[in-house]
This record gives sequence, C-alpha cells and structure tokens, in this order.
Amino acid sequence: MTLRKRFTLFTIFWLIFILILFNIFVYFYVIKITSRSEEQLLMNKVNLLLENKRIQQMSSLDDPHLLSEFYNVNEMIRIVSSTGNVINQIGSDEELLSIPVSFSWNNSSGIDNYGGKRVVYLRVPLYDKNMNLTGMLEIVRKLNVLDSYLQILVGALVVTSLGAVLFAIFGTYWFTSRLLAPISHMVQTMREIDRSGKLRQIELSSSEESAELQQLIRAFNQMIERLERTFERQKRFVADASHELKTPLTVISSYAGMLKRWGRDDEKVRDEAIEAISNEAQRLQNLTKSMLVLAEAEQEDWLRLSSFDVVKVIDELAGMLNTTFQRTIRVQSERNGVTIVADKDKIRQLFVILLDNAIKYSKEPISITVSSNKNSVRIDVKDKGIGIPEQEIPHLFERFYRVDGARSRATGGVGLGLSIAKRIVELHNGHIDVFSKPNQGTTIVLQFPKKNN
Repeated sequence: MTLRKRFTLFTIFWLIFILILFNIFVYFYVIKITSRSEEQLLMNKVNLLLENKRIQQMSSLDDPHLLSEFYNVNEMIRIVSSTGNVINQIGSDEELLSIPVSFSWNNSSGIDNYGGKRVVYLRVPLYDKNMNLTGMLEIVRKLNVLDSYLQILVGALVVTSLGAVLFAIFGTYWFTSRLLAPISHMVQTMREIDRSGKLRQIELSSSEESAELQQLIRAFNQMIERLERTFERQKRFVADASHELKTPLTVISSYAGMLKRWGRDDEKVRDEAIEAISNEAQRLQNLTKSMLVLAEAEQEDWLRLSSFDVVKVIDELAGMLNTTFQRTIRVQSERNGVTIVADKDKIRQLFVILLDNAIKYSKEPISITVSSNKNSVRIDVKDKGIGIPEQEIPHLFERFYRVDGARSRATGGVGLGLSIAKRIVELHNGHIDVFSKPNQGTTIVLQFPKKNN
C-alpha cells in the first residue's frame, strides 16, 4: 500500500471516529438539555395548579373546568384519588388517556415510552390541611415536537459528517499529492540515476513551504554531492594506483625479460636483474600494504579506543627510531604524562609516518612537543629539513601525491603515508596542520580533543 493511501485511510478513519463520538455526544447532550427543559415546564405548570385555591382546599376536584385553563395540546392532566380512581381528567390524545394509573406517594418525574412515543411525566401527591394524603396530580406530555427536532438534528449531523468525510478524502488526497511530490521526484531521480549511472541533484523550489521537505531535499543533494566526491576520489585513486603499480611492474617485466635473454651467461646482468626485481617487489608490497590500510580505515569499527599516556608512547617510539636510524629525536612535555583516549596502535602508526618523513627529508635533530589544556591535547612534530613549497601544502594529504616524485621514489615513498596519517587524525575527531618553508624545515601540528573513555 502506498504512503498516500495509508495517510488518506488513516486520516479518514480518525475523522470518522471523531465525528461518531462528537455526534453521539451532541445527540445525547441535546436530549438531556431539552428533556430537562420539558420537565421544568411541567414543574412550573404543577406549581401553578397547586396555587389554585380549590386544589389547596380539596374542593370541587371533579370540576371539569378546574384543569381546562392549564391544558395544552399533546398533554393529559388528571387528578387521581388515593384509592387509584381518576377524579378529574382532561386531554384529547387517546394514547395519553389510555396510560394506566400509577399512583405515586412521592414526587416523581421522568421520560418514558408509551406506544412507541416518548412522553415526559410529573406526579405530585396532594395533601389536605391535616397533611393527609388525598390524591395525586399527574401531568403527561408527548414529545412529538422535540422528537421531530431531534430527527432534524440527526439528519443534519449525518449530512455534515458525510460532507466532512468527502471533503477530507479529496482534501487529504490533494494535500498528500502536494506533500509527496518532492518524494516522487526524488524516487524518479533515483531511478534515473540507477538507469543511467549518472548522479544528479534535485532542484529546490523556493515556493515549497514545508521545512521538513526542504531538509529532506537538502539531505538528498548533500548525499549526492558526497557520492560524487567519493566516486571522484575512487576514480582518482584507481588511476593513481594503476599508475603507481605500472612502474614497478614494468621494471620487473623488463628485468625478467633481460634475465631470460642474458642472465644465464652474464652473472653481472643476473645480479642486477635480481636486485632490481627484489627492490620493485618490495615496493609493490609496501604499496599494497598502504592501500589495504587505507581501505580498512574506511570502516567504522577500525578504532579500538583506550586510555593511555601519549608521551610514553612517543618516548618509546623515539628511542626505537634513534637506535635504528641513529637520529636524535627530542621529546618535550610540560607534564610527566598526558593521557588521551584513542587507539594506541593507530596513534603509534601516525607518529611512525610523521617521524619517518622527518628522518628522510632532514638531517638535523627532530623535536616533538606535547602540551595540553582543559579541552585538547596538542603535539608538534618539528624538523629542520628541506621544507615544502607553500603551493604544495594544500595537496600534501592527497593520495599518491608527492612534492618531488623522483626524490620520494628514491627514498622509498609511495605517496600514501600522509593520507593514512590524516585519516587516523580525522577518525579521532582531531585536526592536523602543516607549517613549512623551503630550506627552513616543517612543523606538523596535531590537536586531539580530550574525552572520557
């Protein structure tokens, strides 16, 4: 079932339910008010009768003129003795006159049905001067006029309810058509994207009044924008990866051919080919490993967060690299330790990448400064190497981008290290900045927010 039908049926169902409850309430409320009004009218008439001196003195109760001045059409008035005999009675309606006597010792009133007709009655006991019960005064009136008005009321409620339902059906259909038009347009756009394979956005109409739909369209367009960027990055990544893979594969293929032709007889050629193939195979292995790391970094559960002392991790790594490369790495911190909540292995990998670059492109000692405040931790990695031209800095973290391709190849770089570093920082909700000048060195500034584990 479509959303439009569901919304229409839901609206009609609740409208009918509310109308039924409303009509029932109005019908019985009107009955209650009008019935109470009729009973009050009878009570006023009884009070007038009781003020009659002849009734007060209990004289001439059988006088036919006694009740005539109080008589109205559709009424019956009678006086009944204590023995149940009718002393005086007036009325022209045979149905009312045929109502059996029901003697009441107390005041009683109400509405009853006789012969399929509703009647309102009032019975009042009569007493003499000595307060002895001598009889009963009874007034009964048909509610024909009231019932006819109630029938008109029921008809009016039915007609207006049907009109409201029909209006709601057409109004809801029109409203849902207008409401769901952008969604239908969005579905058509998605189908067009699926059919043609080309991403396209939905034009946002300024006349659209629904803020929610505007947000939905904006969210859809933002998603398409993000997909376009993602696809573009993927295309560029595939192209760059193909280019990077092409060079070592070409070298391996060339040396393999040379080895096949002359390697059996020429030991020098054989050794050169084996060395070149080994180096390019190692380069392919490093490139493949870096690409796998980047692919894993796109997963949401890549991080394993824990609380640890980042100064201790950097000290251990600096000592290891100092032993390996015989390079001085100074670690400075304003405190004995700075605790952060992060993935310890990924943070270590981040500093391996940054320090590896600093070692490759500088000969002077490298300094690392760790500082913290209430909200964040800042780490500066500074070298005094060859530096980076200012126009190259915005592209520094792009995949396979190298400031100097020949030099990077000579040092074993594949152009993915800084891309991995930036991804690690982003996954930790951190920020990375690069400040550099040619021949003066480079400073990389990392900032990580403090948070609870």
